[in-house]
Amino acid sequence: MSRVEFQQTLQHAVICAGVGVHTGARVKMVIRPADPGTGICFRRTDTGKGALIKARGDHVSEVKLGTTLSNQDGDRVATVEHFLAACAGMGLDNVLVEIDGPEVPIMDGSSAVFCELFLQAGLRETGSLRRRIRILETVEVRDGVKWARLSPSADNVLTLQARIEFESKAIGVQQMSMRLMPGLFARDIAFARTFGFARDVEALKAMGLARGGSLDNAVVIDGDEIVNPEGLRSDDEFIRHKLLDAIGDLMLAGAPIAGIYDACQPGHAMNNLLVRALLDQPQTWCWETDVAEFEVTDAQAARV
Repeated sequence: MSRVEFQQTLQHAVICAGVGVHTGARVKMVIRPADPGTGICFRRTDTGKGALIKARGDHVSEVKLGTTLSNQDGDRVATVEHFLAACAGMGLDNVLVEIDGPEVPIMDGSSAVFCELFLQAGLRETGSLRRRIRILETVEVRDGVKWARLSPSADNVLTLQARIEFESKAIGVQQMSMRLMPGLFARDIAFARTFGFARDVEALKAMGLARGGSLDNAVVIDGDEIVNPEGLRSDDEFIRHKLLDAIGDLMLAGAPIAGIYDACQPGHAMNNLLVRALLDQPQTWCWETDVAEFEVTDAQAARV
């Protein structure tokens, strides 16, 4: 019999601070435990509105070089994907993030710092059963040569596989597959940094983006060369980061996914299209818990 899965939150609050990669604004985040069923929620403490911004696909308002969430009050929080990837990868279901600026700090461009913060705080298992999204039928989205799909699997976790191809010899063709397990994510994926091309920097800054970007928080490619003096953290760091982004973007479905993610040239826009397509086709998925394998009390069932 497989292990019954319960929702998890943090044992206590943790704090981090840094700059936003696009806004350049210095921000502080307080990551607090939250009740079962809360999900991952943000609250802007600097706007005076106080309304929650839920990490769900229907709250995505922008996918240009990152994922931005918004609520009906006009509060926004940008570049949430690396944080959400850490939540998904570490098995964290419920937290409230209080943030005093418009963008999640980029830290070192990966999810590693967030994983370390969660480990420092400690994860606490609640008495409420975890809900999964079980993929029943294949859902696919395409945009030219780019595509992404979710397919059924008998497994209770998300399996990811993706392929990328770039003209730069620094990247070339890379592909990878993995099962989303807490230990594997922290070891094999969390360290992979975001990346970009030197030729695009000035254009991005002219668009008001990449104001906080630097070699401290991104891998920069110039032609066929890596600009960062320390080089890469792994030869295939680029595809590992693409899987990291996908894990964060798929977290916006609202629960862990039991199925197979497969993609070619994936990005935030494609991943968000996939999440929206999934949620728009309720016949392709169902909610699932381990309730059939475990007797829960009425109080526990009410919280699921």
